[in-house]
Amino acid sequence: MKQAYLDTRFSTEKICKPLEVEDLVVQTCPDVSPPKWHMAHTTWFFEKFILQQYDKEYKVFESKYNYLFNSYYKTVGNHWQRVDRGKLSRPTVKRIYEYREYVDNALTNLIDRQLNEEISKLIEIGINHEQQHQELLLMDIKHILSLNIECPAYLENNMERPENTSSEGWLSIEPGTYEFGSAEENRFFYDNEGPAHKRLLSSSKVMKAFVTNGQYLDFINDGGYERPELWLSLGWDWVNQNQVSAPLYWKKTENGWKEYTLHGEVRLQKDWPVQHVSLYEADAFARWSGMRLPNEFELEFLLNLERISSQPNCLHSINKNQSYYNLWSWSSSQYQAYPGYQPYEGSLGEYNQKFMCNQFVLRGGSYATPNGHLRSTYRNFFEPWQRWMFSGLRLAMDTQ
Repeated sequence: MKQAYLDTRFSTEKICKPLEVEDLVVQTCPDVSPPKWHMAHTTWFFEKFILQQYDKEYKVFESKYNYLFNSYYKTVGNHWQRVDRGKLSRPTVKRIYEYREYVDNALTNLIDRQLNEEISKLIEIGINHEQQHQELLLMDIKHILSLNIECPAYLENNMERPENTSSEGWLSIEPGTYEFGSAEENRFFYDNEGPAHKRLLSSSKVMKAFVTNGQYLDFINDGGYERPELWLSLGWDWVNQNQVSAPLYWKKTENGWKEYTLHGEVRLQKDWPVQHVSLYEADAFARWSGMRLPNEFELEFLLNLERISSQPNCLHSINKNQSYYNLWSWSSSQYQAYPGYQPYEGSLGEYNQKFMCNQFVLRGGSYATPNGHLRSTYRNFFEPWQRWMFSGLRLAMDTQ
C-alpha cells in the first residue's frame, strides 16, 4: 500500500516536471485548473479524508487550504470557486511542493503505525482519485500550452505509428440479455461502476475502429457545422454561440489544416482518429453518416473483447486501430445510477453521485489514462459541450 501511494505521488510530479513554473499557475478557461491546483487538491484529499480523521497526532499544514483546495465537497465546507483558481498566485508552487512532502511524510507514517482495512480502502480511493487527476493534468496542460503563440511541445516525440492491435470492421451484437457493471470484489472499482446487473440489448453493430480526421473533414467540407438538421437543438445553439467550426485544437492555415498535440503542432493527418470533439459534434457526425452513437452498454460489450495492455509512449492517438482503449468513446447514454446503486458513505458520497444529471457517459480510456483505470466497466462522464478531454467517437447502427 505504501509503495503504491508513493508511486502515484511521484507520477503526478513527473507529469509536471517538463513544465516551466509559469505553466503551473495558468487557468485558460473555466474547465481548466492550474497544474499547481491539481497537485494541492490531490494532497488535500489525503489530508482531509484520512489524516484528519485517523491520525490523532496530525497537525494541519495550513487551515486555509481546506477552503482553497476543496473541489466540490459541500459537506466538508465552502470552497474557492473553480473559475477563479487561476487568480491565486499564492500559495506559491514551492509552497505546494512543501505541502505535498509534509502530507506524504505523515501518511506514510500512518501506514507504518496503524494501517487497517478502513484506512486502506480510503487510501485506495485517494490513489485512484490522484490517478484521475493525472489525466486531468495532461488535459489541462494541453489546453494551457495550446494557447501560446509558439505552440510549444509538452514532450518531444517522433510520433511513430504503433502496430495495430485491433481490427477494422464492425462488431455484431445479437439481441439478448447481458450482464454489465462490476461485481468483482478483489479489485478496485468506483461506486458508479456497480452493481452488476442485466440489460437487454437489441440487434446492432458497433464500429471497432475510431472515426478518423479524414472522415470528420468530409463532414466539415459537406457543411456539417452549417446544417441545423444535423444537430441537437442545444448543440446547434452551442455551435452558433461559440462559433464552432472544427474540433478543438484544429487550425486552418494557408497550407491546410493543422492540429495541436502534446508533442507540438503538426499537419493534420487524415488517418489519425479525430479527437477533442464534444457530444454535440459526435452526435451530429453520426447523424450525417446515417448512423448513431453507441450506447454505453454496447461499448462495454465491445471493450470486453480486448485484452488491456500498457499505454503507448506517444501522447496522441495516431492509429485508429491501435486499441479499443485509444480514446474515450462518446456514448448516447446519459450518466445515471445503475439499479441498486450505493454511493460511498459520508462526504465521499459526493464523489460521483452528485453529477448524475445533464452529463453523458464515455467509455474506454485514452493514451493519457493510467493503466489501472483501463477497464470495460469504467464510466467517465462529461457535459455534452465539453471537449478538452481526450474524446473520440465510434458509430453504431441497428440491424433489425
